[in-house]
Order: sequence, then structure tokens, then C-alpha cells
Amino acid sequence: MYVPFESLSDDARVWIYPSNRPFTEEETVLLSEKLSEFLTQWTAHGASLKAGFTLPYKRFIVIALDEIAQAASGCSIDSSVHFIQSLEKSFDVQLLDKMNVSFKQGEFITYKSLTDFKQLVSKKSVSPETLVFNHLVLNKGEFLTQWEVPAKDSWHARFF
Repeated sequence: MYVPFESLSDDARVWIYPSNRPFTEEETVLLSEKLSEFLTQWTAHGASLKAGFTLPYKRFIVIALDEIAQAASGCSIDSSVHFIQSLEKSFDVQLLDKMNVSFKQGEFITYKSLTDFKQLVSKKSVSPETLVFNHLVLNKGEFLTQWEVPAKDSWHARFF
């Protein structure tokens, strides 16, 4: 059952999929339609899942699930991954590559390989104060408060 992201509690589980490029306005509209359709029919063992999404910066797909109402199952998580893979093909983007880092450089969002990010650290092109996107947050509350943070306050701190 699709619900607005804002209506989900801070305990809602989140999955974050960073895109290797920004989505266009047209793609954002189409992506929103596809996400709404998927979440409307998303189930676990035949029970509807109460879930929503947001598309911050037109660069990330964030899906949130109210697991108090109904927890995700292995099969439902698999179906969401298959759905994300279909979006990768439809929009010709990378969403599932976990070996990349997203961070801000001024007003721009940069998407680099972990190796490139480490090189930027060694060249002092990024600092402990650089705003990074911490995709390891577990729930909506953490997403709202700990997703976009200085590198020194996330797992990225190990590179400084």
C-alpha cells in the first residue's frame, strides 16, 4: 500500500539507492509513477506493505517501509531489488553499485568510486567537513538526521 513518505513514522525502515547521475524533470515524473505503482502492489506473504518514497535532489531513490504494520520478507525484498534493477535498465542509471560515494561539492552532488574518493581525500580535495550521504542509515529518523552529514560524522571518517 503506497502512502506519502512524510506520513511514515521515524521508525520506518529505509533503503537508499544513489543514482550515478541526476534525473531529468521528465524522468522524475515517470520514476514517481513507477514507484507509486510498485509500492501500491508490494506485498509480503500476501499482505500489503505500507511504504512510501522520496527522491531527494532528483539523485536518490529512498524507499521507506512501516514494518510495524507488516515486515518485509525475503521475497518482498527480492522483488524490490528486481524492481530497482528494472529502473536501472529503463533509465540507464546505476542504482545498486555500493562501491561508490555520493557527496556535495558546493551545491553540486558528486558520485565517485570509493577509490576515487580516497584519492580526493589524499589530495585534500575533500575534507572531514565535506557533506557526504551516509547510505547506511537504517530508518526514516536516521535518514532525516544522519543521512547528509560531514564526512567526519559518518563511516567516511575512516579515510581521513
